[in-house]
Amino acid sequence: MSSAALLEVRGLQVRFDSDAGIVRAVNDVSYVLEAGRSLALVGESGSGKSASVLALLGLLPPGGSVAGGSARFERLELLSLPASELRQLRGRRIGIVFQDPSTSLNPVLTIGCQLGEGMRQHLGLGAGAARERAITLLTRVGIPAPEARLGDYPHQFSGGQRQRVVIAMALACQPSLLIADEPTTALDVTVQAQIVELLRSLRESQAMALLWITHDLGLAATLADSVAVMYAGYVVERAPARDLFAAPRHPYTAGLLEALPGRARGRGGLAAIPGAPPDLRQDFRACPFAPRCPYVVDRCRQENPPLLSVAPGRESACWRWQDL
Repeated sequence: MSSAALLEVRGLQVRFDSDAGIVRAVNDVSYVLEAGRSLALVGESGSGKSASVLALLGLLPPGGSVAGGSARFERLELLSLPASELRQLRGRRIGIVFQDPSTSLNPVLTIGCQLGEGMRQHLGLGAGAARERAITLLTRVGIPAPEARLGDYPHQFSGGQRQRVVIAMALACQPSLLIADEPTTALDVTVQAQIVELLRSLRESQAMALLWITHDLGLAATLADSVAVMYAGYVVERAPARDLFAAPRHPYTAGLLEALPGRARGRGGLAAIPGAPPDLRQDFRACPFAPRCPYVVDRCRQENPPLLSVAPGRESACWRWQDL
């Protein structure tokens, strides 16, 4: 494991059993996240972003399993860690914010009770100390009159406020890594921007690493130091965020960038990537993006390219990356 790495994932593979066959959801995914840095996993729905992260946390749904690979966090091998130790790690050293705050909060428990639970379990705080820290956390995430709201239930908060509460819960034990899985998707645009700015300021003030899972390249540009683009369960491009947005080195990344609303000006409409994502039950011997790629050649239909080094700190899984 690299001396600077907080999280190092190597060759991760995730499979799901289905009535129609084995679904190869994550295929040989590798990346490194350093302490205090931010990485965005980007791709359309079904690309394997969330499955790859749930596998690290031991939270795959029934039918899902890790088929291979390694994931080391603070020099602990997550994929072989006993469930009891993994539970202690979640919430203590790794904070998690999921897409829908309604599913992250218990509707019959007060916010104060839910905020205090992790602090009592992981930090050993008494009721009084946990209450004081809960007030501090709610203040930090922008909940007005936090002391008065500790006794309220989730339904008494707006969607954006519930997500702020979930963020406060994720930060309660001062984790070294915060995982945010599409945390703004269920929110309106104004609230999205507020949550993104909140997470950015909290990451900087607490010097924690952030792993951001999103289909939105625009959000990734505002938050991430580096970006890993996923397609059909593979990482197809990995680069510093600024370099990737300035000059993509994979046709799929280029297609995603061209589809951003801001790129539509002057050409009469949004660009679209033709075709549809592939069936993940197949074993990809050719490039999975080949049927949709404007740069496709015979080699693409015969060989699945590995991640190739294209510049210092940059990789692309494309035989024709130099032609972009």
